[in-house]
Amino acid sequence: MRVVVQRVRTSWTRASRGGAGAAMRNAAPTTFILPTGLTSALHDVSMQESDFFVPYMNVRDLSDPGLVFRESDGLLRVHRPEMTIFSMPRRNRRPPAVRLAPGQWLQWQINYRFVGTWGGPWSYRLDTFNVAYCPASPEVFLGTPTHRVDERAHLR
Repeated sequence: MRVVVQRVRTSWTRASRGGAGAAMRNAAPTTFILPTGLTSALHDVSMQESDFFVPYMNVRDLSDPGLVFRESDGLLRVHRPEMTIFSMPRRNRRPPAVRLAPGQWLQWQINYRFVGTWGGPWSYRLDTFNVAYCPASPEVFLGTPTHRVDERAHLR
């Protein structure tokens, strides 16, 4: 299976919910240029408030991309991202899987709020999954996605 997944994970606390912190967080990109030569891999990008949303990147195998996909009849079926039971808000209805033809790509976004342990401060996260059914050039995710699913919710 020739699939490239770019998972962009942005994390923040209450400090970045408004003002200059929110402006910096909202300016963080959700797509990046891929390293050259990827044919089947996870390009993992993380940005955190504590690092001023500077992106840190690495390349991994596809053993745990955070979503499930299957290939059949020449199409790639991308199932919704996995959710943790510790996150809010609850999503009782979630979108169905998306089918990609070769050369197409999908952007799926979902956000979360996490309650701190023992009543501690909340933290927040936005996960953006960019999925290309190869062939994928390094600039594949810089254009307009063929399919887009937006599961972002109001986080309070």
